Amino acid sequence: MKTSHYALVLLACASACAAKDHPDYQNGKILQMESTSCGLQEKGSKTVAGEIFGTDGQHKKTQELLCQEYTLQSDRLVYRIRPNDDNHPVLLPVGESAHFRLHKDKLILQVPEADGKEREYIVVSMVPRQDTSQAANKN
Repeated sequence: MKTSHYALVLLACASACAAKDHPDYQNGKILQMESTSCGLQEKGSKTVAGEIFGTDGQHKKTQELLCQEYTLQSDRLVYRIRPNDDNHPVLLPVGESAHFRLHKDKLILQVPEADGKEREYIVVSMVPRQDTSQAANKN
């Protein structure tokens, strides 16, 4: 009797600990990816005449920087997200399902069909799904 009682208590503790290690994920689908402007990069060099005469004769080359912006649709909301790591962004498979959770001010995304790793994203916007809100208004 005591052994089975201890086994039940141990099993309950183990399941509670496992629940804390694996946070609750929401399910979603990656609908699209767009390249959006996220700043400008300037490269400048002084001219020889500008160096000799002390004028401000510089050649500046300006290039627009583009960032990946994804549309992630959950059962109630549509998120616009950008990778937190601008230097090494990973391309996500459009049309695939994804698991995500919100942690503080970041969205943690996991795509099982890709490599299954968790990656941080910045939430640019959140809007309610149109089809869900229209169905709620009809009822």
